Amino acid sequence: MEPQKEARTPGDPIERPPGASRSQTPNEEKRRERGAAAAALGAEAEGSSADGLWELPVEPTERRPECSRCSRPQKVCLCPFLPVHPLHISTHLYIIQHPAEENKVLRTVPLLAACLPQDKCKVKIGRRFSEERDPELSTVCRKSGTLILYPGAEAANLEEFILDSPIYPSTIIIIDGTWSQAKDIFYKNSLFRLPTQVQLKTSVSSQYVIRTQPTNRCLSTLECAAIALSILEKNTYIQETLLRPLQALCSFQLQHGAQIRLSKEHLLKNGIYPKPMPKNKRKLRKMELLMNSVKI
Repeated sequence: MEPQKEARTPGDPIERPPGASRSQTPNEEKRRERGAAAAALGAEAEGSSADGLWELPVEPTERRPECSRCSRPQKVCLCPFLPVHPLHISTHLYIIQHPAEENKVLRTVPLLAACLPQDKCKVKIGRRFSEERDPELSTVCRKSGTLILYPGAEAANLEEFILDSPIYPSTIIIIDGTWSQAKDIFYKNSLFRLPTQVQLKTSVSSQYVIRTQPTNRCLSTLECAAIALSILEKNTYIQETLLRPLQALCSFQLQHGAQIRLSKEHLLKNGIYPKPMPKNKRKLRKMELLMNSVKI
């Protein structure tokens, strides 16, 4: 007698061996095939559209036309604030510009150069200078009438120096860059230790308010040149004339969204410095000196 098969109700689950799949109906197979075909077409279309992007022509970025005199974009030219004719001066000015400053939008050296005769103001760009690389600059640095404007314990007050100097200065060198860039250029080029080192003793605050300065006493390159030339030439009109385009530049930028930048010294003293204090001991020491108004 054959054993009876166990009856199963329609709701009972069906056990399958591991890995076995349920047999598909013809309709399910067709739906799966249509879905796979649609996905393949979509991926192909997406790939072809992405490939097409690479084939699109790339238009080169065009720089706004610049004024040939003040080097500002023509729409915001500052020539109306420059002297009609270059200022008449006897002092030769050499600007040693760090390469990073050359392409900055709000640089002040082009405004300074636009106010002075070309044979009296020369801009030399670079980090390292030597007699082999720049014989002209080497000759200038070796002359007894050459000064270099850089603050420090060994620097003489410019106003006091010209009163006592037996040879009246004929040339002054100014380094253009951030304070760390200027320090690097000054100390790593032995040529710049040959001229007499001088500094400005002034209580004037910088009018270059759209750029952050380390301390309240720091001045832009244009401002340093303006004060130094007015002292050497004994003519305060020179300072007023050179500062006019800088004032116009800052005024224009502030009217179009720029904000007044307070010095790091001011921010630290008033507890509103936006960044965390550095962990590096040397940088932290500099911050502490700024807070205590100690000259660095």
